[in-house]
Amino acid sequence: MSKPSIISIVGARPQFIKHAPIQLALEKYFRALTIHTGQHYDENMSQVFFKDLGLPSPDYLFDQRDTTRQGAQTGKMLAEIEEVLLKETPSLILVYGDTNSTLAGALAASKLHIPIIHIEAGLRSFNRLMPEEVNRVLTDQLSEMLFCPTDVAVGNLNKEGIPPSKIFRSGDVMCDMLKLVEPKLRPVVSENYYFATIHRPYNTDDPQRMREIFDSFATLNHKVYLALHPRTQARLLHFEIDPDQYHNLVLLKPQSYLDSLSLQKFSEGVITDSGGIQKEAYMLQKRCVTIRKETEWVETLQGGWNRLVFEDLKSISEHFSEPLGIHFPKLYGDGKAAEYITEQIKNYFYKN
Repeated sequence: MSKPSIISIVGARPQFIKHAPIQLALEKYFRALTIHTGQHYDENMSQVFFKDLGLPSPDYLFDQRDTTRQGAQTGKMLAEIEEVLLKETPSLILVYGDTNSTLAGALAASKLHIPIIHIEAGLRSFNRLMPEEVNRVLTDQLSEMLFCPTDVAVGNLNKEGIPPSKIFRSGDVMCDMLKLVEPKLRPVVSENYYFATIHRPYNTDDPQRMREIFDSFATLNHKVYLALHPRTQARLLHFEIDPDQYHNLVLLKPQSYLDSLSLQKFSEGVITDSGGIQKEAYMLQKRCVTIRKETEWVETLQGGWNRLVFEDLKSISEHFSEPLGIHFPKLYGDGKAAEYITEQIKNYFYKN
C-alpha cells in the first residue's frame, strides 16, 4: 500500500527552518513532497538553507524574480501551486507562518477542497497594514488543523471562533531546530558587537528613515554587524546611501542559518525588524531591540528581553543597559514540536 501524500509549501527563510524537522518527521508516514515558491530567490536566502539543514532539494521550484508586487506575486504563486496540486492530488497541504507563499498555498488548496494544515497558527500583531497579518488571519480561517506555538496564539484563535477541535498547542518547531544545532554554533566575529537585520518596507523604503536607523547605530558602544537582506541592499543602491559614512556599521552578506544563529549567540545583543529573529534571540537568551510598533511574539517582551522601538530610535542604547527579568527556557516548547505535529497529522488522516 502506497503512503498517502502531503505537500508542504515554503518560500522564505523562516519557513525553511521550520520545515526541516517537520519534513524529516513526515517522511516516516507520508509521501512528503515540497513546493518551494521562490519567494526568496537569493542563493543565500534560499538554496543555502536547504544545504545547511540537510533537506532534499524541493520537488517543485518556482521563480518569482519578476513579480515584486504583493498581489501579483500571490496570484502567480496561487496559479502555479494549483497546477501542482491538480497533478499530484495530495491528501493534505501543509503551510507555515504568514508569507505570500502561505496564503497562496492555502487559497489553492481550499478551492480544490484539500484540507490545510497551518503551522505557526494564531499569531496576531493586530496591525492589518502588515501583509503578514492579513496572510495569517485568512490562512487560519481556511485551515483544518491549526498548530499554535504558544498559549497566546491558542487564545487568539478561540476569540476568533475557530472550533477548539481544530486547534493544537504544539510548541514551536524553530525551537526543535535550535536545540539540534546550538552545539555547532561558533564565534564568527572576534570583537564585541551587536547583530542586526533590517528589511521591512517601513524601515527601508524611505531614505530618511533608513538614514535615521543607521544614525542610531552610531550611538551604540559596539559596532553593528548588519546582515543585508536583498531588499535592503537594493534600497541602499537605489537611494545612493554610502554605508561607509557610518563608522559603527559593518555590512554582511545574507547569512546562512548556522552563521545567523552564531552571530546572535555571541553578540552583545540583537537589533531587528524580523519576526523569527526576535524569537531566536529569546531562545538564545539574547537581549533584542525590535524596530517595529508591534510584535506577534508578545511573549518575548516579558522581562525586557525584547523591546519595541519605532519613533525614538535614540533609545536603543538605553534598552541594552536595562536590567533583565526572568527568562523562561521552555516558553516555546521542549524541542519536540515536530514529533507532536506529525503524530496529530497521522491520527487525523487515518481517523478521516
